[in-house]
Amino acid sequence: MIRPFLASVTRISDLTHDNFTTSTLAREHWGTGDYVVGKVLDTRGHLSALELPGGRMIEVLEDDLVVGAWGTRAATLEAVGDWRSIDDSGEFESLTAAGLFGKNTSLSPFIGAPMPLRYVGHVMRNDEKVTMRGSLPEIEIIDFDIPIVLIVGTSMSSGKTMSGRIIVHLLSEMGLNVVGTKLTGAARYRDMLSFGDAGASAVFDFVDAGLPSSAVDEATYREALPYLLSLIAREKPDVVVAEAGASPLEPYNGAIAKEMIRDNVKFKLLCAQDPYAVVGVQKAFQREPDLVSGGAANTDAAIALVKKLSGLPALNLMDPASRDQLRQLLSKALGL
Repeated sequence: MIRPFLASVTRISDLTHDNFTTSTLAREHWGTGDYVVGKVLDTRGHLSALELPGGRMIEVLEDDLVVGAWGTRAATLEAVGDWRSIDDSGEFESLTAAGLFGKNTSLSPFIGAPMPLRYVGHVMRNDEKVTMRGSLPEIEIIDFDIPIVLIVGTSMSSGKTMSGRIIVHLLSEMGLNVVGTKLTGAARYRDMLSFGDAGASAVFDFVDAGLPSSAVDEATYREALPYLLSLIAREKPDVVVAEAGASPLEPYNGAIAKEMIRDNVKFKLLCAQDPYAVVGVQKAFQREPDLVSGGAANTDAAIALVKKLSGLPALNLMDPASRDQLRQLLSKALGL
């Protein structure tokens, strides 16, 4: 019997390779966040890396079994897919290495094809399906009054996670208890683990609130976010460095997240791939960012163009020479 591998979306559960059964369910009983078992069909020419619950990456082989969760991805630069698009063949893809499972419907020509799998069945216990949200412990939902440094982007791969790591590191060096979080996006644990490596005392993301991605209906996200914020508040941090994955205009509920934490945001960093993208986000939202970074600030010429087009300051955070200025901006915004 092949032991199934658990993808990192299972990290909020108590699942092991042998403490559940598998049964096929009719489509009307499927739902977002269901834990399911897929059989790897082919790894040749496909992305075959799998992220385990602890964040370690492995390479799977044909016929391996993988436990992941039904979900949705709508990445502008990589892949788009949804479990609802799975046809009668039962074939689907792992839309992220974390085990976000769904049928790929659109793929960038610049990345490898996602790993193909076939539906084996749902993860079951006592004749009930096991789900992400059903795996969460009950906690008290508490008021959230912690200052936030919010990092948003014009798209995925705009420099948000790297900028977040630098900010976490600086704030930790200043003696603050920092918690890192990712409020929106598609499941992948490595980004949050990198915040921990940079000095965050704890890290959380939407998976900790029972979502395989934040591309869910608005009501579900509005219910999940207070749970995530309560997990953070229990750590009693001095400041939270929060990344909003993808961009606020993509279907990941970024605009809802911004609305729900608006009063806590003390500093807003916009990461953009080029200076012209800054203007688009600037026009889409009422509050302007306090600083621009990412590819739009890679050179002095880019920084000057950002200033000319938007009137906003920009810093190349990859340049150590910018750290003193960034530290001063953060200290002023946080009232240190």
